Amino acid sequence: MQSSRNWIIGAMAALAAFLLSHNTAAAQDKVTVGVFPVSSTLPYFVALENGYFKEQNIAPEMVKLIGGPPNVAAMITNQIDASAVLVTIEGLNADLKKPGVAMYISLNSQNKTYQMEQFVARTGYPATSLKDLKGAKIMSAPGPANVTMAKAALAAVGLKEGDYTIDQLDMSQHVAVMKAGTYDAGYTLEPNASTMRKLGVATTLEAGVIAHYILGDPNANAFVGGCALTSDFIQSRPDVAKRFAAAWAKAVNLINNNPQEARKHLLNNTFTPPDVVDTVPMIRYYMAGDLTAKDKAEFQKFIDFSVKTGTLPENVDVTKYLKAF
Repeated sequence: MQSSRNWIIGAMAALAAFLLSHNTAAAQDKVTVGVFPVSSTLPYFVALENGYFKEQNIAPEMVKLIGGPPNVAAMITNQIDASAVLVTIEGLNADLKKPGVAMYISLNSQNKTYQMEQFVARTGYPATSLKDLKGAKIMSAPGPANVTMAKAALAAVGLKEGDYTIDQLDMSQHVAVMKAGTYDAGYTLEPNASTMRKLGVATTLEAGVIAHYILGDPNANAFVGGCALTSDFIQSRPDVAKRFAAAWAKAVNLINNNPQEARKHLLNNTFTPPDVVDTVPMIRYYMAGDLTAKDKAEFQKFIDFSVKTGTLPENVDVTKYLKAF
């Protein structure tokens, strides 16, 4: 009799554990995330593969979107809740059309040290600096923001439109066309630049050109992109948004403090070959709540330049579109 009772109690405990596990899994909150697979998307992959989203009971659903415009369109139409990396010019332009559609919970800083955007020249092309690109056929990372920044850097060294040609090109093609010699130079992003150098098909002329030529200081924080959530997501599911931000913050902390450990997550998630992953430069990530007054001023200066050049149609107060949890 006693053994039967113990068996029943054990069976009931096992059933309860199973149901609890099942209910917990079923209760995970889905968050749809637009993902552009470049190295600046790293926090998403770190949070996913290290279980940080799972710890927050969140099940992210990735939608691969190449470049800012597709991410913006998906946010405006509520097809995604978040963009893992959204160019700030394009996000704030969307905010002018639909206020609050892109609320930045973190920003990515890039400059001479924390490298992302850079000009490269194919091996054999006679250029050692940006001013040597007069007459060059140049490719650019896609999107109006990237093209505007490329042209602005070239203008800063004295090259005007007509002194060169520039074409937007999908990021996945950058290495191949440089290898083929289709273009003389390129305005590209990491990890493509590191891959080109590893293959010996191109050299970097200058990295961190936005900080240098737009902000006037190679070591300034050029807040060119970041992770953004839609206001509809934040307002309709505030607790889920808060937990998503907590997972993101944990990933940011790991990357900033242990970049070598974080780099492995570039493999299989971005265009980073195994023999390049250990050399890809890391950018610096800031949660919105950690930005200093100086950081915000540098962000505002970058956006004000975009207004001046016509990339943004009117002035924007960047602090309105920062969301700290």
